[in-house]
Amino acid sequence: MRKTLFKIHSWVALVALIPLIVISITGSVLVFKSEIDGLLMPNSHFVVKEQAQRLPIDTLIEKTQTTYPEYVVGSWEIFNDDTADRVYLIKRGTEDWYKFHLDQYTGNILSEPVGTSHYFTDWFLDLHYTFLLNDLKSLPGQTGTVLGFFFAVFFLVLGITGLIIYRKFWQRLFSVRWRATLQIVLSDIHKMTGVIGSPIIIILAITGGYFNGAVWYHEVIEHAEEEHFTLTKNLYSEEVSFQHVLDDSQKQIPTFNGTFLVMPLEPDENITLFGEVDTSNPLASEYANTVTYNKLTGEHMANWDIREVGVGWQVIDSFRKLHFGYFAGLISKILWCVIGLSPVWLGGTGFYLWFTRRKRKKQSQKNRLKKHSAINA
Repeated sequence: MRKTLFKIHSWVALVALIPLIVISITGSVLVFKSEIDGLLMPNSHFVVKEQAQRLPIDTLIEKTQTTYPEYVVGSWEIFNDDTADRVYLIKRGTEDWYKFHLDQYTGNILSEPVGTSHYFTDWFLDLHYTFLLNDLKSLPGQTGTVLGFFFAVFFLVLGITGLIIYRKFWQRLFSVRWRATLQIVLSDIHKMTGVIGSPIIIILAITGGYFNGAVWYHEVIEHAEEEHFTLTKNLYSEEVSFQHVLDDSQKQIPTFNGTFLVMPLEPDENITLFGEVDTSNPLASEYANTVTYNKLTGEHMANWDIREVGVGWQVIDSFRKLHFGYFAGLISKILWCVIGLSPVWLGGTGFYLWFTRRKRKKQSQKNRLKKHSAINA
């Protein structure tokens, strides 16, 4: 059994070595996406000065539509701190998404609309999830998403098989035989790194695979028989007040704080406001709850309170914080970043160990052949 698992572990690692290293490096960098954005574009990622009161969102939406009439507002990421609001636009008559930054306290536009993969970390995010393959016209639209899903499965297989193969290594977890040969030293470090990192790698594999699988299901299965609706105008009534939506949502769900406003993007959709609530669950995401409003009348329709749903939904919602590692602030982010990079080391040492074993095996075969030839002679 152990020998079979070892072969599976080795061959999966060899086949998927380069893509897994790409996922590892990009994922570790993206743990600090917000911090990197702040360093690379401080004048647009942050507002000039945080103030006590946001401008009414209706005022901000009106300014956006006046400034960029060739676009339709698709969604709006809402912040109440020194991070600037991020507005996502759709170019009329196309499926092309753009985004820009806006000061929610003054209404000043901090950046011009650009593609959603324009900035470094957004490009890195696309590389992480799809290997930049989804935009290639020569390939089916979700090729990168599907490949990302399967490589997440490979990560999962490596994590599980590694834990099983080296399960007894826990007994001497931090005992590296430094005075032994290079192969033995690297083997001990490989096992130690893998055993320590595998639980987190397994979490990252499950959550990452889920995200890619969910995107593929939505795009390929749910839209199998119909194309995406192409927006040429707003699908909501001009009489709807989005500031009322924000204010009323706090009455609908206790302690609710809106974080992401999604406009109706297809004829059968309504206005949805995602948000966070006070909860004892440290893994509850900032998008865990929703309040839905009628797109024509602005009347309240439904609530989704993460505190009142089943454990299964709460587990799925926890995937966001578990994948990006920000559930315990800076400490968990550093841990996730370091462990996320471990497949780079594991891949390098694993390849070296495989190569030396293969070389030694070939040499052993040559020696046996020479010995056999000498005996026959």
